[in-house]
Amino acid sequence: MNPTNNIVCESFGWHGEKEIFKFQITNSHGNYVELINYGAIVKSIVVSDKVGNKENVVLGFPTLEGYVKDQSYIGATVGRFANRISNAVFPIENKIYHLDKNDGKNNNHSGSAGFNNKVFDFIVEEDAVIFSLESKNGEGGFPGNLKTKVTYKWTDQNELKIEFLAEADESTPLNFTNHSYFNLSACQDKIVNHRLSVKASKILESTADYIPTGKIIPADGYLFLNNRLADIMQEKGLNLYYVLDRDSVNEKPVCELLEEKSGRMMRVYTSYPGVQLYTGDYLNCNIVGEHNKLYSSFDGLCLECQYYPDSPNHEHFPNTIFQSGQVYQETIIYAFDVIQ
Repeated sequence: MNPTNNIVCESFGWHGEKEIFKFQITNSHGNYVELINYGAIVKSIVVSDKVGNKENVVLGFPTLEGYVKDQSYIGATVGRFANRISNAVFPIENKIYHLDKNDGKNNNHSGSAGFNNKVFDFIVEEDAVIFSLESKNGEGGFPGNLKTKVTYKWTDQNELKIEFLAEADESTPLNFTNHSYFNLSACQDKIVNHRLSVKASKILESTADYIPTGKIIPADGYLFLNNRLADIMQEKGLNLYYVLDRDSVNEKPVCELLEEKSGRMMRVYTSYPGVQLYTGDYLNCNIVGEHNKLYSSFDGLCLECQYYPDSPNHEHFPNTIFQSGQVYQETIIYAFDVIQ
């Protein structure tokens, strides 16, 4: 429990006939996160820099319109299946399922079934906001009626804890993530000078349209060992899945992100087997964001902890087909600190 937290709820507009609410969770340091029940989105994370300035370190929008028109999944909960599914088809046993082709010939982030633009129900507890959503059998081509809960907690240790819980009534692929774009300079600068460490020596080999070939290969030139992003990116964007170096879930961070001017550091902990690094090269917003600017390439980066992309089409990847009644439960923690 974290009884020092203070959760305030207020209206954030209407989407169709459904009212959207904004939730602010403040900890004992006066740092806070804001969430909305449209897309179960992380709207802002406001934390101090090394001299005590409190600023928002994720991309977001001041109004609901920005999120409704956004094409970049800014801050959103992504499901039923995060990332890409090749040719927008997958098998379960002997049946082939067809999904929306919303990324060339492929399916990305579940197409029309995506949770990023759905209105969630919610419960506010003493130390948490719990968003819930029901997705009907056949929505976007996915089998099974699905019940999902996304729980957010914000602790006095400046940790945003996210838990995904889901259960379907027939076999279906599941893969949830959070799609926040981080910029620890609070958008004073692009992300190119952020330093990143990823506890992964291997990546998934993928095609030009980000579909895994099935091969797990050495990260080599894409290893991040406290490297500046610019030094690894070589003026190109990165959209890579890193296979974490571990046999089981442990309590060590899987990623560390540092912005030296502000002194802000973020550590990422997760139960997932890997993380998708996306450097935001396709960011292109036509509505002014939280930082009084139109977001564009390299204004933020995503560290999307998740299962392997296109898993249902690769038998040797970790299984993502959950049987009827089988509970899906995974966690992501984004923990913020200051380095003097």
